[in-house]
Amino acid sequence: MDSFVPFVLLCRILILRRHDLMLKKILLLSASVGAGHVRAAEAIEKAFKQREDAESREVHHLDILHYTNKVFRHLYSKAYIDLVNKLPEVPGWMYDKLDKPWKNERRRLALDKLNTRPLVKLLRDYQPDLIVCTHFLPAEIVSWLKAKERLASRQVIIVTDFDVHAMWLVHHYERYFVALEEARVYLEALGIPAAKITVSGIPIDPVFAKQKNKHEMRAKHGLATDRSTILLSAGGFGVGSVDALVTSLLPLKHRAQVVAVCGRNEELKKRLSKLAARTKPDATVLLKPFGYTQDMDELMAASDVVLGKPGGLTTSEALAKGLVFVIVNPIPGQEERNSDHLLEGAVAIRCNNLPTLSYKLDRLLGDPDRLASMQANARKMGKPNAAKEIVDQLLAMN
Repeated sequence: MDSFVPFVLLCRILILRRHDLMLKKILLLSASVGAGHVRAAEAIEKAFKQREDAESREVHHLDILHYTNKVFRHLYSKAYIDLVNKLPEVPGWMYDKLDKPWKNERRRLALDKLNTRPLVKLLRDYQPDLIVCTHFLPAEIVSWLKAKERLASRQVIIVTDFDVHAMWLVHHYERYFVALEEARVYLEALGIPAAKITVSGIPIDPVFAKQKNKHEMRAKHGLATDRSTILLSAGGFGVGSVDALVTSLLPLKHRAQVVAVCGRNEELKKRLSKLAARTKPDATVLLKPFGYTQDMDELMAASDVVLGKPGGLTTSEALAKGLVFVIVNPIPGQEERNSDHLLEGAVAIRCNNLPTLSYKLDRLLGDPDRLASMQANARKMGKPNAAKEIVDQLLAMN
């Protein structure tokens, strides 16, 4: 009997230690450089909160640019958008120039440490059990803090493009989540242990996994139910020459409607609304502009193809909905590489010259068998449940 009491106490101690090891404080770190990194973190946050045991842990999402100085924040966000619009070859050149695995780490880290002191203080004060990074900047800072033993948090990194750029590479982490098997092979070749790499797909809002009827979604959003539907995505911030894209679609011979999502670009929406108002109801091509919307999953469900720039999140959402991607002038660098994967997977066509856009779309829409085959390929390539599966694996790390 006496020996039984210490045994019970030992069991209780082990249970308490196990409880301490559970992930109670989870911090999601993104950066508002475009919209994709933030949306990926929001998808993970939503997947955590949809679990039955959601109340058993704290899950917080932070945009790390709010914890940097003003000049650095401007360079990382607004300046990047301006370059994409005005000099896209510059970010493309920088992307290729910096894609040298394990090179220039110290120089880059020194600059990032200098500009992210508020973030460092927050991390050291909060001491989360797990940090999930959907951008490479916080991943680098967390890795440095772990190396200096100033942070005991476990770190996982979710790569939000189909390729893994060198800036995603860090030395102190527990897991990488990547979009494609090819990305896994690449990381292994760089020395990342296979056990620390998971091919999950890019996390998107769990709502994209829900099947919704095409005609019902068209009717709900004021669209014609009997027209080919082209979703024109300008991105979350309305990046790109959308006016020119719309004009190049007007010569289409197929009866079609263009759903133009302008994001937060109110001026663009006003211009397109004026153009739509001048279009006759029986015109071959109708235009329906939308501003910022949280119904992108429904607009995708209503569409046949998506036209725009292949950012990691937009592309992953489109694939989840079985949409063919029509790539137009991708940003040199990550979008060029995303394009390559989509073309290899036979889920996309590419137009490099706007005057030929309507011709290429007419050929696609006029070949139902080809369109159906590409849509099937898109559904096969899509990973609509990536966010949930990533969260399941994170919690299994205990």
